[in-house]
Amino acid sequence: MNKKSKGLKYKLISICTVVIVLTIWQLVTDVFKIVSPFMLPSPLKVLNTFIYKLTGGTTPDGANLIEHILSSLKIALGGYGVGVFIGVPLGIAMAWSRKFERYAMPLFNLIRPVPALAWIPLMILWLGIGYLSKVGIIFFAAFISATINSYTGIKKTNQVHLWVARTFGATNRQMLFKVAIPTALPMIFTGLRLALGSSWVALVAAEMLAATRGVGYMIYVARMLGRPDVIIVGMITIGGIGLMMSYGLEKLQKKYIGRGSK
Repeated sequence: MNKKSKGLKYKLISICTVVIVLTIWQLVTDVFKIVSPFMLPSPLKVLNTFIYKLTGGTTPDGANLIEHILSSLKIALGGYGVGVFIGVPLGIAMAWSRKFERYAMPLFNLIRPVPALAWIPLMILWLGIGYLSKVGIIFFAAFISATINSYTGIKKTNQVHLWVARTFGATNRQMLFKVAIPTALPMIFTGLRLALGSSWVALVAAEMLAATRGVGYMIYVARMLGRPDVIIVGMITIGGIGLMMSYGLEKLQKKYIGRGSK
């Protein structure tokens, strides 16, 4: 079986799995009524709610789904972008320079175990309850993963490759940018994807900070009002957007690692 056939086979298996889960879900909710709709709405109810919110419905949270998505993306990408922008160079610098590592690593090891959500009180105190405090929470969620994987990728550089480069007269800077970083790209991209996942995990909590828009806020209001259909729509939206962004990073990884290996 060739690679294309295998890919088609796995896609068909995935589709069948989703269909089976949706069928069982429909049976236990709408057909046999084993589960109360107040606990778990049927797939058709969730679909109708999704269409309603997507086409401009604003109840019960005061905004439609597009407005919530745009607000969430603004916050998530802001925190993620800053976290990656700082985390990747920091991880590379700590791995490449032993002197810098001695100064920076103890502080980083002190911050690393602290969950992003634990920063909520300080973010409110430092930055208020607006946009910046939410970005700050997501920043810490993305920063840790980006830093750790960049650091690990540089540390795993084959010393023989560095020795050969030095033998041919490469400078320290050339060895970093021509040998170490290209070698570390798979780990760096893995860090970017993990950071993206961490950002979406922190998003719901970040949008509970006096927000009036965002998918996390929509879920929060739906929980308060007992609307599980809206909660599930929010969960599916977060999962779908996260999946698409992760897929985009995977395509970039294949593109740049492939180019670097030629």
